[in-house]
Amino acid sequence: VCKRMDLVCQRMLNQGFLKVERYHNLCQKQVKAQLPRRESERRNHSLARHADILAAVETRLSLLNMTFMKYVDSNLCCFIPGKVIDEIYRVLRYVNSTRAPQRAHEVLQELRDISSMAMEYFDEKIVPILKRKMPGSDVSGRLIGTAPVPGPSAALTTMQLFSKQNPSRQEVTKLQQQVKANGTGLTALKREISELRIKVQEQQKQVQDQDQKLLEQAQIIGEQNARLAELERKLREVMESTVGNSSGSGSNEQSPRKRRKVVESTDCPRKSKRLRNRK
Repeated sequence: VCKRMDLVCQRMLNQGFLKVERYHNLCQKQVKAQLPRRESERRNHSLARHADILAAVETRLSLLNMTFMKYVDSNLCCFIPGKVIDEIYRVLRYVNSTRAPQRAHEVLQELRDISSMAMEYFDEKIVPILKRKMPGSDVSGRLIGTAPVPGPSAALTTMQLFSKQNPSRQEVTKLQQQVKANGTGLTALKREISELRIKVQEQQKQVQDQDQKLLEQAQIIGEQNARLAELERKLREVMESTVGNSSGSGSNEQSPRKRRKVVESTDCPRKSKRLRNRK
């Protein structure tokens, strides 16, 4: 097989498993958000079967993660069973698309069969080959290949080597505790993110309210400017009318004086004629 093609396929399989985990987490969040908080009410809810199927898929994903990802992270192999990824996608899409799905054991029968077969084959056939490639496996192989000297010390050494190769219950419990701790940390981070989102939404509302108030104030200022313009226009009209009236009254006052002067001028020659006649 072409090495480049082999690396591309391994990368696609590893990314497929990580993507299906993310898709499952997203589906589970959506279903949990719609479920009530009380367990007694959840049993009678319409999404109860959806939650049961997603919980069963979560257990399958955790088992697959514990079986394969230890060797995937150490770059010894990839996530081999691609058919399991396809089946998980099929189940998740079925859960999202149907309102009344079948029971969990009916939906997950194929997934349980192929995932259990894949894990058994991996543990029985592939893990022994990968353990030889792991660092420190040469020394353990040599010790196992040598003929042990009869006695209690030889039995103890072989038991210790086998216990190192096979993970014990304590290691599994430690891994489970780590997973739980990581889960609690993720929940705390999610709560903080939700609180920050709520604060951001409140701030956006405040900004919108302030923008609306600014618009209202701008409208009020515009109305006041229009009123001031009308008042200035009225004042100009009043001033012009008062100036016109004052000029008219001045001309009327001057007219009688002129009339008197004209009358006096007409009376003067008459008086002079009378005086001449008397003389």
